[in-house]
Amino acid sequence: MALDNKDDTDFVKFWNTVLEPKFTKYRHILQGGLSRHSAAVIPNLPLGEGMSVLDVGCGWGDMSLQVAEIVGSNGRVVGIDCVDAFLEEGRKDAAEKGLRNVTFARGDAEVALPENEFDYVVARFGTMFFTNPVAALRRMRLALKPGGQMTHIVWRRREDNPAWQKAKDITLRHLPAPGADADSCGPGPFSMGNQETTGLMMKSAGYEDVTFTRVDEKILVGRNPEECIAFALAIGPGGEVFREAGEEMAEAKRPEIESEMHGYFESQEVDDDGIWAPTSSWVISARNPG
Repeated sequence: MALDNKDDTDFVKFWNTVLEPKFTKYRHILQGGLSRHSAAVIPNLPLGEGMSVLDVGCGWGDMSLQVAEIVGSNGRVVGIDCVDAFLEEGRKDAAEKGLRNVTFARGDAEVALPENEFDYVVARFGTMFFTNPVAALRRMRLALKPGGQMTHIVWRRREDNPAWQKAKDITLRHLPAPGADADSCGPGPFSMGNQETTGLMMKSAGYEDVTFTRVDEKILVGRNPEECIAFALAIGPGGEVFREAGEEMAEAKRPEIESEMHGYFESQEVDDDGIWAPTSSWVISARNPG
């Protein structure tokens, strides 16, 4: 399951060099927002004492730790991710919590996964970035024992996720769209937003009993408009447009972009914690035939 760094794909290299520092800087926003979706899902999954669970694209591992507490000391959880810094944080947090039934390993579901080993596979907002989604989803299925189950959480359509999409809409009014050869984190956050298309992917990957459940949650996008803007121009669809425009062009347009974004974020729900914007996800569950 472990990857040799010298064999990293361009996708993995991009995550470890370009995206990781930005994601780490805004971990408090990203992890807090993503966890609102998994918190609405994990307690309702058929997870139990003694089960073995694989968490694909585990990031900083907060969901892996939550699942580890559910399966107990007789169970085990393996979190895999291709970003070294994320895994180190997961190991630190597991040690602080005294959880010995969870391990974190460097891996890429598009390259290799163990086979016929787990009772359940979970993934939170990672499968949308697969370059070859059907092949990777099939690897996830083959990691399951016969009859094992999987659940992954993905963003719905871009129009259902203004927390992410609005920043891109604003940025595109001032900067050109990235070219087809632009460096990116993969197909994009909304690549599995269409229920019919993603259902066909799941069936092509060999799953049975595929179900979709919608989850709507507002997430914190920053403690104030300035942080919201900095976050939006660093990460996500808006950040990709800003980055790929090149520093000279992007910085020349920054005042206009920031002014328009400021107005948008000020119009959203505000409380003592910060600014909240709407997001919407699909919770997709399925079974490995057996």
